[in-house]
Amino acid sequence: MSDVEDDYVAGDVNRIDDDDQVDFDDDVVDQGNERQDAQSQRAATALAALEFIAKSLAEDPSAVSVEVNERQGKVVLSLNVGPNDMGRIIGRRGRTAQAIRALVGAAGSRDGVTTSVDIVD
Repeated sequence: MSDVEDDYVAGDVNRIDDDDQVDFDDDVVDQGNERQDAQSQRAATALAALEFIAKSLAEDPSAVSVEVNERQGKVVLSLNVGPNDMGRIIGRRGRTAQAIRALVGAAGSRDGVTTSVDIVD
């Protein structure tokens, strides 16, 4: 029987390296940047999916930004786009926004987190 670790390649996306692990039980709360970095690492797939979708839909991809927060055990991704792109992101009757939320939710479940997308004016 072969050892499971035989096929392992450093940086493999299906495995977590010991040095890449993040401790989410932070005792230090006043360091907002480190906390936000830990949250964005916790939902890295969802964050990447949201940025990719929003930049693909927007006329001005440089105006797209995503802020990561945590609220009540959920990772909340706040999407900011340019004023001309708001209609493109929301879509008719909110169908595009609903689809974005569904895709980002699926990406977040891959990371093992519950995600929520807020589209900010």
